[in-house]
Amino acid sequence: MQEKLMFGAAYYNEYMPYNRIDTDLRLMKEAGMNTIRIAESTWSTEEPSDGVFDFSYVDAVLDAAEKHSINVIIGTPTYAVPSWLVKKFPEIMVTNKDGQVKYGPRQSMDIFNPDFLRYAERIVRKLAEHTAGRKCVIGFQLDNETKHYDNYGKYAQEKFVEYLKQKYNSPENFSRAFTLAYWSNSISSWDDMPDISNTINHNLRLEYLHFLRQSAGDYLIWQRKIIEEYKRPDQFVTHNFDYEWRGYSHGVQPGIYHKHACDAVTVAGCDIYHPSQFSLTGKEIAFGGDLMRSLKRTNYLVLETEAQGFKEWTPFPGQLRLQAFSHLANGANGLMYWNWHSIHNSFETYWKGVLGHDLMPGAIYGEAKKIGNEFSKLCDTIINLEKSNSVAIVVDNDSLSALDYFPMDKDFNYNDVVRWVYDTLYEMNVECDIIDVNAISDSTQQGKLLSKYKLVITPALYCISEENTAAFKKYVEDGGTLFSTFRSFYSDTKGTVWPDSHPYNLTEVFGASYTLITQAEGVSICGEKAEHYVELIEPLSEENALSYYEHKYWSRYAAVTKNKYKKGTAYYFGAYTSKNALRKFLFDALSSAGIQTPEFSFPIIMRSGKNQKGQALHYVFNYSSKKANFTVPFENARELISGKDAPKGTNFSINDWDFLLFLETVI
Repeated sequence: MQEKLMFGAAYYNEYMPYNRIDTDLRLMKEAGMNTIRIAESTWSTEEPSDGVFDFSYVDAVLDAAEKHSINVIIGTPTYAVPSWLVKKFPEIMVTNKDGQVKYGPRQSMDIFNPDFLRYAERIVRKLAEHTAGRKCVIGFQLDNETKHYDNYGKYAQEKFVEYLKQKYNSPENFSRAFTLAYWSNSISSWDDMPDISNTINHNLRLEYLHFLRQSAGDYLIWQRKIIEEYKRPDQFVTHNFDYEWRGYSHGVQPGIYHKHACDAVTVAGCDIYHPSQFSLTGKEIAFGGDLMRSLKRTNYLVLETEAQGFKEWTPFPGQLRLQAFSHLANGANGLMYWNWHSIHNSFETYWKGVLGHDLMPGAIYGEAKKIGNEFSKLCDTIINLEKSNSVAIVVDNDSLSALDYFPMDKDFNYNDVVRWVYDTLYEMNVECDIIDVNAISDSTQQGKLLSKYKLVITPALYCISEENTAAFKKYVEDGGTLFSTFRSFYSDTKGTVWPDSHPYNLTEVFGASYTLITQAEGVSICGEKAEHYVELIEPLSEENALSYYEHKYWSRYAAVTKNKYKKGTAYYFGAYTSKNALRKFLFDALSSAGIQTPEFSFPIIMRSGKNQKGQALHYVFNYSSKKANFTVPFENARELISGKDAPKGTNFSINDWDFLLFLETVI
């Protein structure tokens, strides 16, 4: 278990306009910061030419860190390759569907290229060997926000053919599995395998993306094995996993399998960026944290989050502190800002850090200092928060890709459905875990993962194996409550539609089936307009229909069904509509599962857990520009920020963008 909350920032001595390491680390120390992350972006500094290594910038920071008693995470610099390496081996640059990428941006290399891998291994070994013995180095970060980078290069496609050979044994089996006879795409020899970048077979493309995501995880596992040869037993290995990007961290990351890649780390780490100012809701912080915590089912680290960032991210007074404690409330054991100082030129000049361009301690530094002091004061009480949620949302990368290629509507995708469900629960103050569908059949779980939850929700779980449909069926049989939305249980894991009734293998469980789909024009549910996509559900009996569509022609079809099956209950929600309509039926499912919801809702958000002493902790956040009132619902508690006793029924006022922290006490 972690002993101290991590608090700090990425630090780039190489980017500074002049030498000020001691000044910076002194300011960090005064702000309660205890950790910096270095080295992961500067391969060209560490190896300025082939085989010539210069770790003087790294050493200068490590020397200062030991002087100021600040911990250091060493990042492997492999995600941004030096120009001399590309000049020597031009094929190192990744080839995507549009051709080979030109040198310049980061994350543009071919992680299958043997020359890249050879040189990447060398710099990782040299850096690890040089730094692992330093007292201040507490861990290593592998690469940076790793993904497959849409790799359609020759090495990736050669590896893909080997993957297909192992999975399908013969070209005939392979052709049959993907119905390649369609438009004369079948092959009789593996040598005839065409370039995959222009295939018209979406299912084959989905298989390729599955392979690429798996390979991105394998690449991190490969780096972990190298680091293991050098690191001390007390040093951790982490990675800064990220999420689908929409100008901020939004949803499930399409470029890597988090579940598989997490095998590369001893501690899960992530980068969470989110809207701020009047758009700050805490939803992205909570979503990213719930997904990351669920990967290894324990605490995680936020390795990057915003301090200032762009003009729309400059936090209102109090928001930086609210954000920091929001991360802890989801099970984070600390956070680090990207980055310490604002950069004075190049691509991220206005992605501002804890210090502004004047490099002087200002308003953001002042609030960070307040956070650091509170972290230090409260550490023993709030570190290693253990979460025990009764609700799980099941997510799936294969479904994400399938619904990109077989879309429900223009500009409407899988992550829209996931966040629609998640955000509705969040606003209801229902905490949940976010689990990968492949974890359900993981041999280490022995089929017991679903049984940990009273309510399991599948938003648009389009791709499903027979093994996992059986697991969901057994979950309901044994007394669980299942809530599934449209586009769930329709195809196998490569996106091939199951030739049977839908939801596949579960029509008996849901007490309903459907075959017709339609656009949402003119369709309503409970007075709320449907959007994007509608399934016309036929319940097995009228008593299974909770709601019918409101429409001149589709009104005989159910919109939402509920079915008692063996000891459990299953709901099916057939269309995308407002959160108001979804909330109504989620509340019914929660009640059916025996889960109580608080009387308060967004913008008042409560996140709970138990600390390392087994005491119940409750964070109550006000994500609003207006003051709010909160009535204590616990029998006996103490509010830790003010130090006030808080018996049940006590009224507290919460300032705008502020929070309360309650520790339940026993009398």
